Amino acid sequence: MSGLFSKAFVGYLGARIAIGIANTMLTVALGWHLYEITGDPWSLALVGLMQIIPVYVFFFVSGYVIDRFPRVLVVRVCAIVETIAVVGIAQLLTRENPELLILYSLVFLHGAGRAFHGPALHAIVPNIVPRKVLDRAIAMSSTSWNAASIAGPVVAGYLIMLLDRQIYEVIAVASAATLIGYLFIPTIRIPQEAGDRLKTLLAGIQYVRGRPVILGGLTIDLLMVGFGSVMVLLPVFAADILRVGPEELGLMRGMPALGSVLMGLFLSTRRHELTSAGPKLWFSLIVFAVSILVFSLSEVLILSLVALFFYGASDMVSVNIRMGMVQAATPEQLRGRVAAVNMLFIQTSNEGGDFRGGALAGLLGPVYTVLVGGVLGLGFLVWSRKKFPELYTLNKISDLSLQKEIAGT
Repeated sequence: MSGLFSKAFVGYLGARIAIGIANTMLTVALGWHLYEITGDPWSLALVGLMQIIPVYVFFFVSGYVIDRFPRVLVVRVCAIVETIAVVGIAQLLTRENPELLILYSLVFLHGAGRAFHGPALHAIVPNIVPRKVLDRAIAMSSTSWNAASIAGPVVAGYLIMLLDRQIYEVIAVASAATLIGYLFIPTIRIPQEAGDRLKTLLAGIQYVRGRPVILGGLTIDLLMVGFGSVMVLLPVFAADILRVGPEELGLMRGMPALGSVLMGLFLSTRRHELTSAGPKLWFSLIVFAVSILVFSLSEVLILSLVALFFYGASDMVSVNIRMGMVQAATPEQLRGRVAAVNMLFIQTSNEGGDFRGGALAGLLGPVYTVLVGGVLGLGFLVWSRKKFPELYTLNKISDLSLQKEIAGT
């Protein structure tokens, strides 16, 4: 663990890539097949709902478990649970008329694994890299995830064409492959704090509430992605607006990840720490909202792909800054519970945004749904500037680490 490319961190990145490929392939395949079966955007909304409910159900338990048990054991169990869920989906969708209730139950099981998996992965990074390279490690972690998010959708598009519903067997193998990477991560014991059990469970929420920079970053992500996410509607735009097939859908699903990867590579290869982090966060969020507006109005595939590219690139900047803030300002014994709060916001914005998008598209149509989301995103951005001014004036993320040490946390 002496440097950025330790055996543990390389294993971690390998696992992130495998699970990223598996999850994005699953998203594309389920979106395509469910819309093919039902022809109803509501079916896509329900997938998002089944993935977000477990985050709320297991919210208090997940953070507590991650801070009480070796985190590498938690991610290994999660990988097994998610693989079992995908195997079940594979068995179900090979039937001519699959039972959707059982399908949504399996998606719920997969979401339950992710409810623990995501926070545990975020909490592990500071345990396996030195603090001096933590910001680069976060950028590389996000980049590896988004690199997988490029490969996953593109491969999924072609595999749907070649294998149709047998694609889920490939996804199950990719999900199980994460266990190989986790073998290289050592078992690290987390220091335990004494105190009242209920107070211990609520410690993550209380800590975030007392840190305006962290709370502001999580809140603006929740609002802008929750109301502006376009990902769930990509199958609808592909089929009904742009009138293209699954191969082009794979490209559309991969373009945000391509933008994220290229931006992530730039951020992870910097020699010096990022300065003017707050103003750069502000600018990236403006680009994010504008890209949503352009995508909503586009009827040309190339323009839509460009908009999705900037959608992903701008999101990478904001994610890197916001995740760096969370990691830098959080003490070790609270990382799991704070990561659980972070996961709650992220899943609410992503899967909650998917539910919102699918539901509103059934009422307003896909174009107006995305257009309204972009307009609201700009409005939320202006509001957050007044509500959390500290968020957009921060210079260096490491300043938060110094503040934490001075405060004795």
